[in-house]
Amino acid sequence: MTSFSGHLSLRAEARENGQTVLVAQSFRAPFHLSKPYWDGHALLVQVVNPTAGILAGDRLESAVAVGSGAAVLLTSPSASRVFQMTEGEAECRQQFTVDGGGWLEFMPEPLVLHRGSRYRQRTEIDVGAGGELFFADLLMPGRIARGETWAWDKLRLELTLRVGGELILRERLDQSGPELKALASLAGAGEGACFANLVMISPRLKEPSGWHETIVALHGDGVWVGLSQLRGDCGGWSLKLIAPDNLGLRKTLKRIREILTGSLPRLACDPRKL
Repeated sequence: MTSFSGHLSLRAEARENGQTVLVAQSFRAPFHLSKPYWDGHALLVQVVNPTAGILAGDRLESAVAVGSGAAVLLTSPSASRVFQMTEGEAECRQQFTVDGGGWLEFMPEPLVLHRGSRYRQRTEIDVGAGGELFFADLLMPGRIARGETWAWDKLRLELTLRVGGELILRERLDQSGPELKALASLAGAGEGACFANLVMISPRLKEPSGWHETIVALHGDGVWVGLSQLRGDCGGWSLKLIAPDNLGLRKTLKRIREILTGSLPRLACDPRKL
């Protein structure tokens, strides 16, 4: 079976008129870019996978850099599907760099792991002092209509975050489908439970205010929300979310972005604009 060794490299900078443009870009299958769109808040960039999905042996690498004064929303139009593997695994390595005064929102569609799949993702994020970040990692339990939820073999998600050169967060999820299903069951979630891991960095979020209480109040009616402040003086927050299904996940994420827009106006950029 043919495997991909794909790469994506992007560099965004601010023009004198305040708009953000891509000053450098390079990509190779299975990565492809739609035409970027500036909506007045951020440059909306969609990363498209024109292939069926991620297969055994695929190695995907991406590096995204946002300069001072630039603002980018990086998203995708469809879920990333990891297919069944008879041997081996797929691996994704992604590096995000945000200079001081820059803004990056990473809001892709969810990761969907098929039965018997094995996937490892390593994410490294470096935010300069005064930079801003809204990072989302979304996970669905599998193809619900096919009755193969929680049936992957191995999932390993690693995240390392530095702000101003200081290590702020390092975490790892390393579980099989059945193990993560047990965690969802503890939260009272059913077969279609979906997960979100959010990280927010901004000097505007140093002191919790009304947005903090409003987000915590989303906990209930089948949605579990855990919000904690990260170490240091970077205005960093970690938010864990379990929703009963894909619709609940999308509604809750939309509401979280709406709540935070008052403090983080760049979130007014609509990831579904294109």
